[in-house]
Amino acid sequence: MVTEQDPGATSEPTLADLSKALITVYGTDYGIHSPTWITRFTDMTRQAASYREGRVLLAGDAAHVHYPAGGQGLNIGVQDAVNLGWKLAQVVNGTSPASLLDTYQAERHPIAARVLRNTMAQTALMRPADARLEALRETVAELLSMEEPRKRFAGMMSGLDVHYDVGHYDGGEGHPLLGRRMPDLDLVTADGPLRVFTLLHGARPVLVNLGEPGGFDTAPRPDRVRLIDAQYGGTWELPAIGEVAAPGAVLIRPDGYVAWVGDRARLGLADALTTWFGPPAAA
Repeated sequence: MVTEQDPGATSEPTLADLSKALITVYGTDYGIHSPTWITRFTDMTRQAASYREGRVLLAGDAAHVHYPAGGQGLNIGVQDAVNLGWKLAQVVNGTSPASLLDTYQAERHPIAARVLRNTMAQTALMRPADARLEALRETVAELLSMEEPRKRFAGMMSGLDVHYDVGHYDGGEGHPLLGRRMPDLDLVTADGPLRVFTLLHGARPVLVNLGEPGGFDTAPRPDRVRLIDAQYGGTWELPAIGEVAAPGAVLIRPDGYVAWVGDRARLGLADALTTWFGPPAAA
């Protein structure tokens, strides 16, 4: 991949174009030959104002395009689909109202807007440098040599720092897990060891009780919410924010994000279940 000296060409790129660009940058084209595929792309940056218009929903490249720095487009496109899929299924099946689809726009639009900002910033740093831009590059490089900025940038570019506003369904405690991606822990259950993410293969919400077994057996919940009694003795650590206090129980959405954190008191659990997964079926 090379940056062309004169961007803006609209014709199909040729092997001669690539050879010339390589010679300009490196002094040689390394004897390249027999290309399978050559393409030209730009730093076009666009985002749809709305991801939903009635029955029309946008995801992935239909909703946002940007310079492909760090492979972030694939990440956010997949997360768009996983965020939307289970919500759309519940609305189609009549288990949740159509208003649940509004949370897709609310949650995913800001994520893509942030990716567009950071890819534009990276594009600016890659341009031919004058003394001021070179000073900026050196300053950014110095920041990234420090652990905290490096962790923040890594969390942003990997998508592991995504934090949704899922509501305060934790009794007002504000647990840092709420709205964040659930760690893939090695749980211990009565049936043996179990990884958290294997619980999500069925695309169903999961209520994980990490306290005394049976503490949530009488909790009213939709049939589609799976209940697991489990134990975990290790440290709870999230990539972007570090170590957090171990919860007594967590409600995990099908996309892997935590919708409720609490204990056997169940404060806020009924509201969280109804908001995200509909009310329990009538007896």
